[in-house]
Amino acid sequence: MIIAIDFDGTVVEHRYPEIGKEIPFATTTLKMLTNERHRLILWTVRKGPLLQEAVDWCRERGVEFYAVNKNFPEENVDSEGGYCKIDADLFIDDKNLGGLPDWGRIYEMINSKKTWADIYSENGEELPKKKRGWFW
Repeated sequence: MIIAIDFDGTVVEHRYPEIGKEIPFATTTLKMLTNERHRLILWTVRKGPLLQEAVDWCRERGVEFYAVNKNFPEENVDSEGGYCKIDADLFIDDKNLGGLPDWGRIYEMINSKKTWADIYSENGEELPKKKRGWFW
């Protein structure tokens, strides 16, 4: 499976342009997914030195991405810092409808091929409500 992962607010707490504290079990889960042969793409708005900091931060913790802000390692991206549309089977981002589940639940969803609603209903829980935003 190809999985695109956001960085700020998903792997680490929001502190942009700084790097926040790791969200519990994020790098452990990412390493497990890599070991299970999933292709991980770091998908972030960071570019230039800030992007390199994020890649280095992950690498220091044993997380290597198949590609960064592109579909394939050899793909050329706009030299102006533009982004291509990422083609992934799954996107993990803190801006999901309903927010970001904890990394244990994310792993369970991927490993068991279940939806977020499936996981919560099995445990007799209700899906958490997303905080109200611009449109609701």
